[in-house]
Amino acid sequence: MKKALISIFAVTVLLAGCGTAKTDTATPTPSAAADATKAPAKSDKKIILITPEKIGVNPFFAQEDEGVKKAGKEFGVTVKTVESTDASAIEQNLRAAVADNYDLIITSSFESEDALKKVAAENPKKSFAIIDTVVDLPNVRSVVFREHEASYLLGAAAGLATKKNIVGMVAAVDIPLIKKYTVGFQEGLKSTNPNAKFIVNYVGSFTDPAKAKELALTQFAQGADFIAGASAVGDLGVFEAAKEKGFYTSGQDIDRTVTDPQHIVLSQLKGTDAVAYQTVKDFVNGTFKFGAVDYGLKEDGVGLTFVTKDTKTALSPFIGQDVVTKVKAIRDDIVSGKVKVENPVK
Repeated sequence: MKKALISIFAVTVLLAGCGTAKTDTATPTPSAAADATKAPAKSDKKIILITPEKIGVNPFFAQEDEGVKKAGKEFGVTVKTVESTDASAIEQNLRAAVADNYDLIITSSFESEDALKKVAAENPKKSFAIIDTVVDLPNVRSVVFREHEASYLLGAAAGLATKKNIVGMVAAVDIPLIKKYTVGFQEGLKSTNPNAKFIVNYVGSFTDPAKAKELALTQFAQGADFIAGASAVGDLGVFEAAKEKGFYTSGQDIDRTVTDPQHIVLSQLKGTDAVAYQTVKDFVNGTFKFGAVDYGLKEDGVGLTFVTKDTKTALSPFIGQDVVTKVKAIRDDIVSGKVKVENPVK
């Protein structure tokens, strides 16, 4: 989860509800197989991705890097990734990219908002994009996600799977973005198991596994048999607690089930690689538009393992095929519009 989550999270994390730009439904990304049949386009364009922190700990940014590089290779465009070491470096890196005359400058998450607002406003003829939050300027494309739709599926699955009727979530920080995870989950839980108790605690950070583990252990002591991780890097502490105590948990952004399939039984997915790829593709192909676009279940921008995406991991008996089948039906109802999952940060 870009740090909401910033991924999540994380950890992703973003303040999508704070933007005022008009949001359109994004075009689904074509399959890699279809693009692979085409010869790379020859382009003299240069595109740069500037991450707000070092790539490594948070898969949210690693996925973006992979998406940009994949698009660069497939469409014959020069791409580069620059990792920022701290908040002050974000603005410095954005200004350096402008000075180096990059045609499209991409950055990510709420951490980059202030710096991008300043640099983009000062360079109105330069093209920018930001992933996982909204910057409402005429020369910025903002890419956001409907995380609440995937959270709803996760909550619905937890409601069907729990044996104790007590489920929990360890979330990062009590800010509007994280409500997409907590509220979405709670609504999904109520839809399948209105009698289930929901416990949520906030770490107060996106990077504190020790605190997240402590909160997960507290929720387990209160009877929770499923505790969702929504605390970005803090999820590592939730996973550790699950392994020690034997409860079940879920990850964010990428397929975390592969690391401990016995305890991490689901993962809420966020396709930062796909949207980074699509952003580069649109720019190279001349279909790039400014303003805000969002990606949800319909566009495969978000999802849930076993339900919207296959995984190499064996399905846990705690979840079971019957639960997966029922949640797939809920997914179809959301995509068709039969079930409406409201954005809690509008």
